[in-house]
Amino acid sequence: MDDKSWNRLLRRIEDGLVVPVIGQQVLTCGKDNDSLQSQIAQHLLKQYDIEPVHISLTPFNQLNDVVIQIKKEQEYDLQDLYADIHDAIKYLTTGPDAHIPEPVRQIAAITSFQLFITLTPDDQLARTLRERCAVNEIIYSPYLPTSEGSDLPSDWQARHGEVQLLYLFGKARAGPMFAVHDEDLLEYVHNIIARGSHVPVKFLDELQQRSLLLIGCNFPEWLSRFFLRLTKQGRLLDTQRKREWLIENNCLDKNLVYFLESYSTGTKLISDISPTAFISELHQRWLARNKAVEHASSSKTGTVPRGALFFVSYCRGTDSLSATTLMESLQSQGVSSNEIWFDKNSIEPGNDLRNRILEGIQTCRYFIPLISKNADSLDEKYFRREWHEAIERSKAIQGRTFIFPIIVDQDFKLETYRCIPHEFKQLLIGHAPVGQPDEQTNAALKKLVRSERLTQNHA
Repeated sequence: MDDKSWNRLLRRIEDGLVVPVIGQQVLTCGKDNDSLQSQIAQHLLKQYDIEPVHISLTPFNQLNDVVIQIKKEQEYDLQDLYADIHDAIKYLTTGPDAHIPEPVRQIAAITSFQLFITLTPDDQLARTLRERCAVNEIIYSPYLPTSEGSDLPSDWQARHGEVQLLYLFGKARAGPMFAVHDEDLLEYVHNIIARGSHVPVKFLDELQQRSLLLIGCNFPEWLSRFFLRLTKQGRLLDTQRKREWLIENNCLDKNLVYFLESYSTGTKLISDISPTAFISELHQRWLARNKAVEHASSSKTGTVPRGALFFVSYCRGTDSLSATTLMESLQSQGVSSNEIWFDKNSIEPGNDLRNRILEGIQTCRYFIPLISKNADSLDEKYFRREWHEAIERSKAIQGRTFIFPIIVDQDFKLETYRCIPHEFKQLLIGHAPVGQPDEQTNAALKKLVRSERLTQNHA
């Protein structure tokens, strides 16, 4: 692309007319640019005792190849297979050696994008976006429970500080609710055509009115044709309203190239630059045009959120892991990092930070103290001052929840804690073993978030 082409694209992005579609080829990391697909596939080969020499793996479609091989060689339970893939994704993206790919960070940093689509079932893009704003996750899967269906909110453009993220082929869970192989893709597409369960109709309608930036999607030839037509109001021959940029790492299918050149001249094919290099160039050019945004973003680093939605209070010496896990759970519900007062310091705070912590308690919406046996055994720690400060503030609050204590031990035995305040025992107490909320606690947290969002929308 020449400078004129880049500038045209950037103008459309800054006007909110472009939606990025992020595919498998973007999720690469390490010296060898190893893809997440490849890492998951290798993980499964070891788990199912399959020799790698017995299978040929297709770049960026390795998981499909491994699933086929498992079907050939072994009897397996479908539920278990998806659970194993989910566990592999979780380990590879959140484990001790995990690093979010730089291209994901770069595309997430472009604040002109309000709508995102991910074709992968991991949550790396969502977690990265939450470092700068709230994220509303819209998960499309024909197999979701009825109560979990969602779509683009009708007021999404009015939700300043929030982006909308669509998981087009499901989000990883311990069950068959996300696509892992080619036959899954076909079923997801068939469900859209048939207007079956949980189709995000409103989101798809918005795509028909905007240009698409398809980055490293690695679609089969048939799916490329279908997706381009699905996201247009008229025929592919109509190039007046919108256009698409198709950036692929691999050589595109000759039949697809011929088809697009003949019938979809509004689709620009870019194969002389890799998807990751394209994102890097796009990010650099966007920053050059939006230096003020970059400066404002960097100036916020290290500040303490005032008026946070949640203040998480915990013993830094004993419950850091639980606090981090709980924070990630809140973020998965659309709460941005700057809406959570969460001090990551491993040492007790100094005077200046103490004053800001106390201010944070006075201005937060909900105060969440984490209770554990290890913390309970400590009779003099700063978190106890935080708790009593919150209790004092709660005396002036009537008619709504302010303090929501959560036990983070595996066992829920309130009577075993000798040093928690009497006032806490009079409240609804949640349970989140090692920071992972149980079903009831998760529902209570969702209710608090939903209540606050409704209040914000009516303000």
